Amino acid sequence: MEQKLILRGRPVNPKDLDLIRSLILQYCERGRTFISKKLCRIWDWHQPNGALKDMACRELLRRLEQKGLITLPPKKIDIDRRQKKRSLQVPPHETNPLMGRLKEFLPIDLRMVRGSPQEALHNSLIHQYHYLGYRQIVGPCLKYMAYIQERPIACLSWGAAAWKVACRDRFIGWSASTRSKNLYLILNNTRFLILPWVHIPYLASHLLSQNIKVLASDWFRWYHYHPVLLETFVDAERFSGTSYRAANWLLVGKTQGRGKNDRNHQRILPVKEVFLYPLKKEFREILNHESYR
Repeated sequence: MEQKLILRGRPVNPKDLDLIRSLILQYCERGRTFISKKLCRIWDWHQPNGALKDMACRELLRRLEQKGLITLPPKKIDIDRRQKKRSLQVPPHETNPLMGRLKEFLPIDLRMVRGSPQEALHNSLIHQYHYLGYRQIVGPCLKYMAYIQERPIACLSWGAAAWKVACRDRFIGWSASTRSKNLYLILNNTRFLILPWVHIPYLASHLLSQNIKVLASDWFRWYHYHPVLLETFVDAERFSGTSYRAANWLLVGKTQGRGKNDRNHQRILPVKEVFLYPLKKEFREILNHESYR
C-alpha cells in the first residue's frame, strides 16, 4: 500500500489489511455490518460514549474497497431503493407564506428530534428543500426542528467535524497529533434550513443562538462529553453568512476546495467560508491538550 488511509486518526497498515481480509473470508456470509462490528471490537474502536464506531468503520472498509485493497461481500438488500426514496418524501404540510416580525412569534419552540418520530420529518424536509439534500451523518449527531404553533419552520443538524481545515487548524494552533486526539470535541453544523415559505427577518441568527444554548448539554446527554467548538462551511457563491455573523460566529478563512473527508488532495469542491463558534473561553487550551478527557 503506497499511502496509509487515515480515518479520524486511524491508520491502516499491511497488518490491518491482513486482519480485514481474514475477517471478510471468515464472515463473508454474515455481511458487511457484522464484519464492521467485529473489526471495531478487535480494534477497540469506540465513540466517547462507549458505542462502536460502526458507521466510521464501514466507511473505512468502503474506501479500502474503492482503492482495490479488499473485496467486500455483496451488499444485502436491506432497503429497497424505491422504498427508501418514498421514505424521504415530505408528508403533506402547509406551505402558505409565514411572515412578520420575529417578536410576533416568540418564543419559538426548538426541539431535539434525534431518535424521535419527528426525525424522519426532519430528514425528508432537508431532502426536499436543502440545496445539498439529505445525507446520513456518519458518527455521532443531533438533529433539531423549530416550530411556530406546531408548524415546522426550520431544521438544524450537527455532526463530526471535518478532518483537516487549514484556516481552522491555524486558528486553533494545534498539532496533527492533538488534532487526531481531540477532533471529536468540535461539532459541525452539517445542515441549516429555513423552510422556503418562512420569511421572518433575523430568524436564522435567533435559531442559531437558541440552538447553541442547549447543544452542549444535549450532546452530553447523548454522548457523555461536552464539545468545546463549533464549525460550519458557507458556500459564498450562494450565501453571505449573515446569520452566522449576527449570531457571533467568527469567520476564520476559506476552504481549499476539498471535501470533508479528503485525504489525497484530489476532490475539487466549491470554496467555502469557514465560521467557528467557541463554546468555552479556554477552547484552545483544551484542544491543544495532549490527554484531555
